[in-house]
This record gives sequence, structure tokens and C-alpha cells, in this order.
Amino acid sequence: MPDNNQFTFEISLSVLNHLGRNLYRSFATVLGEAISNSWDADSRNVYIYLDRDNNTLCIKDDGNGMSDQDFQGKFLKIGYSKRSNGESNSAGGRPYIGRKGIGKLALLSCAEKISVKSKVSGGEYIGGMIDNTGLDQAIKDDVSSHDYELASYDDTLFKSFEKDHNKGTIIFFENIKDGIHNTDDFLKKIIALYFRFSLVDSNFKIYLNDEQVTLESLKPLAESTQFVWNINNFPDPYLEDFCTKTKETIPITMSDSIKGFIASVRKPKDRNIHSTGERVSVDLFVNGRLRETDILKHLSALKARIPESYLYGQIHLDTLDSGIEDPFTSSREEVKSESKEYKDFLEELKKAVLAIIIQWDKLREKYDEDGDPDNPRKTPKKRKSEELANAVFNEYLPPVESGQYSKVEGWCRDLRQDASFNFESYADCFASENLLRKQIDESGLIPVGCTNTDPSGNTCENRYNPQQGNTSLCEYCKGERGKQSLLQQKTEAGTSIQIRNDEDNLLMYLDYIDLAKIIDNSILRDEDKPYKPLRNSVMHVARLTEEAKTKLTSIFDNVVATVKQLVGADT
Repeated sequence: MPDNNQFTFEISLSVLNHLGRNLYRSFATVLGEAISNSWDADSRNVYIYLDRDNNTLCIKDDGNGMSDQDFQGKFLKIGYSKRSNGESNSAGGRPYIGRKGIGKLALLSCAEKISVKSKVSGGEYIGGMIDNTGLDQAIKDDVSSHDYELASYDDTLFKSFEKDHNKGTIIFFENIKDGIHNTDDFLKKIIALYFRFSLVDSNFKIYLNDEQVTLESLKPLAESTQFVWNINNFPDPYLEDFCTKTKETIPITMSDSIKGFIASVRKPKDRNIHSTGERVSVDLFVNGRLRETDILKHLSALKARIPESYLYGQIHLDTLDSGIEDPFTSSREEVKSESKEYKDFLEELKKAVLAIIIQWDKLREKYDEDGDPDNPRKTPKKRKSEELANAVFNEYLPPVESGQYSKVEGWCRDLRQDASFNFESYADCFASENLLRKQIDESGLIPVGCTNTDPSGNTCENRYNPQQGNTSLCEYCKGERGKQSLLQQKTEAGTSIQIRNDEDNLLMYLDYIDLAKIIDNSILRDEDKPYKPLRNSVMHVARLTEEAKTKLTSIFDNVVATVKQLVGADT
């Protein structure tokens, strides 16, 4: 029987696929892995070079670099963890991003060939080339990892990148999968959004085609930001230096380990990144690196709520990566759902965001913007009238840069509330009166003539004399008078076109009080009497006093109930 010491594990290369060689999700994923490796290596600068015509990518850093032992025993050792000795920080004091040592598989499988060249300070370059086409064949042939050797790199690929490179690592990618379709401007936005290492170490810089990536790339988003909720007084240069047009900043207190901000834009489209369809969201960061996008998707209470489409932000929870257990999924793009700390965090976040949504609705109203239609503090009717007022007055605003903007905007703001009330009141008048006309038509109660005559045969219309205080007209005469008034107005205006849908129907000239009398005179109450002067003020676009608004609101509550009764809608 053989000695047990003679037995050893032998790993097939196929295990690379099982571990996540196909973790490659997008070009941003590749950049994320490379930037994180450079961070862990205490680099001060990371340089990204794109050649779309030749479909190549080069990433260079000035970090600690690798010796041949490091390259073999750490970089090529799948599953090697920088934290295996209990250390959670690099030699330079940075919190490590890497944990399992398998995220590099996405980096090393995103192109046909990946060449790596690295050196430590004072050392010589070492490295090799991974040919993924050959590796695919080796995996198919079930080759053992001990029997697969890397090829030598083509030194000519690196010549233009070696100048002034005293230490660090250069990785050259040939024939990127799916090509490089994103513009530099787009990638700068993605890098500026998703890699906030500068919040942890201001000496870490990222360059794309020799241009430093800065928060300047996020300026359009910052200028569209309307409100900010700052969590635990988080000092963020993006908020302080770029969100200069923010209307209000509201402080939020959460657990000490949670920091960051949630912000809202003026319009949902302002969250778009170019024309790609990708949108900024509320994202989770750990030690400066994006760990999960759109964390609000976990909060079922927010689903289908309008305010969510306005929100974005960055929540930093560095303690999530401080324990022994790895809290992240194999893809490194999400947090494990069973993590207790993460569950507690989401529960606290839910309470904070629900409070934000309530505040957002009130702030939007304060600044004459549409709010949350699902918030029950206002009736749907009132909200729609406010939205209509906002839409109408926005058309009258001159350009912001105009010298007239402030003045006209002030006028519009002064009129918006009155307009909203009048729009709602007009809609109530239109609905109630036309519903009663429908009911009268159906019931055959249309008045056929004035029956209120004196001994001389004069109708009440002929006897109408305001100076004598005689204003009691029958419904027929009121309608006839309204019809004649319209004909006179058309004559004065020099027009013969038909204006009202049915100008011969006298019901078209009667208001709610008159129409209700025709159906059931006994249903009217004394509190209905002020309806007509208030209604006429609304119809003539007059601004009402607060007392008149209160009275009209009370009247309309009664009108709605009465009309529902008369047309049989309350049965």
C-alpha cells in the first residue's frame, strides 16, 4: 500500500472556468479589476491606454511591481489571498480590495491574448503571455495546471509604455472580446462614478489616454442635482465643488459606519449617462470601490414609486469588508444576501429612503415641481392641477440666462398656486354642470318656454330689471339670455363660427344651480347660493381671496355629493 505522502491534489485547468473565468461582464468590469489590483499594489498612478482601431488595451501602474516569485506564487496562483497572513491593509496602509484571488480571472480572460510585464524597484522585468485560445484548447483536453506553461510576451508591445517606468506592472490586452465601443468621455464618467479611491487616498490617480480622470466628468450630473441628503456629514469633493446648483442639502443621521449621500435630479433623464441607456443609481461602495449598483432594488417598499426614478447616490460601508468572512459574491459585483451586516444596513437604509421620499415631495412642491403622486397627503385631483399649473407656467419662462428670467419666474411663482386652485375649480365646474346636462337630456326635462308671465303676457325675461331688484328669472329665460349674449359677442367679434357644441340648447347657458333646480329644486341648500359668483370668478380667471377659496372648496364638496346623487352615482 503506497505511503499517503505520495498522494497530492492535481487541478485540471477546467477549474478556471468553474471558478469564474467567464466573470467578464463588461469593459468596466475589466477596468475595475485592473484598477483594484493597482490600488492593492500601492500604486500612485494608473494609466489606461485604448486603441480602438487595433482593439487593444494597455494598463500600466507604478506600484510595487512583482518579482518572478510574486508573479508565479501570487499573480498566477488562482485563489491566492493577500489577506492570508491576517493583514487587511497594504504596506502603504491602504485597505485591500482583493480577497479571494479569483477576480483576476475576469481580467485574464477578456481578450485573446494578455501579456504581463512587471518589475520591482531596482529589478528586471519578468512576466509572460496568456493565450486564451490555447488555454481553451488545454481546458478542452483536460490538461493539468502543472503541465500548462505561459508563453513569452512580445517585448515590442511594451516599448512605448516603458519610458520612466521604474517599477510597477504593465498589462497589454490584444483583441478585446466584443471590442471597445465606449467613448473616452463615457469611460471617464464610469471611472469617476465607480472608483472613488480618492476618498480613501488622495494620492491615487487614474489616467485615460494620458488625461487624468476627475470629477469634472460628472459636471452635467452635478449641475442637474436638485436636492442632496448628506449622511453623517460626509465630506465629498463632488458635493462641495460640483453640486453648486443644488437647491437644498438636508443632513441625515445613520449608524456611524454608514456615510455618503443620496441626491435627486430635476428630471429622471438627468440620470442618464450619455445615450447609452445606463443610468446612475444609488450604489454601495466599500473602501472606495463600487461593490453593488442600484441597491434600492432590494427595498420592495420603493418599487414603482415615482421618486425612485429621480434618486442616485453613493453609500460607503467600509466595515462590510472588515470581517473574516467574505461578504461578496464570486462575481464581486454584489453582496451576499445572507450577510447579517448587509441585511441590517438595508433595513436602516429603507427607513432613511422612505423619509427622503416624503421630504422630496414637499421640496418639489416648494420649488414648483411635480412631486410624488402616490403620496396621500394630497388628493390626485389637486396634484394633477398643480402639475398642469407647472407645465403651463414653464412655457412662459424666458431662458435662464435672460435678464428677464428672475422677474418672470417670480411672477409665475406668485400665480402658480392660484392657477392650480382655479384649474381644479374649473374642472369641478365643467364636470358637475355637464353631468347634470346629460341627466336632464336623458330625463327629457329640457325647459320648452317661459311660463312665468304677468297679466300683460310679458315673460320674466322682459320684466327683468336690476334697478328694481327683480333678478328672479326662470331657467328658460336665463338660458335664452345667455344665448342672446353669445350671439351679440360673436357679432361684435366679427365671427360666425359655431363656438359652443350645441348653441341652440339653452342648457348650455345654465350653471349648476339652475341645472339642479330643473332636476330637483328641493335638493339645493342655502350653502349652494354663493356658487355662482365664485364660479364666475373662476371662469373669468380672477384671483380669489383665501376666504373665497375656502368657501368654494366647501361648496364643491357639497356639489360633488349632490351631482353624484342626482345622476345616480352614489347608489
